[in-house]
Amino acid sequence: MSTSHKSNLVDLTLQIHAESRKAIKVSDDGDPKKAVWLPLSLIEIEKKGKFVEVTLPEWLAKREGLV
Repeated sequence: MSTSHKSNLVDLTLQIHAESRKAIKVSDDGDPKKAVWLPLSLIEIEKKGKFVEVTLPEWLAKREGLV
């Protein structure tokens, strides 16, 4: 059994900078220059005002510098 396709999920509270039909632009420190786009197809979100609770694969969070 291969574990290469399995992924641990992480929950992060992030600030929303922009949204589109297919992605959301967020940052962990409120700096729009450091904000990254996350594809909605790979994440789950719960909006909380200007912030969002994002559940995403750990590999994606690492790739985008969020963890």
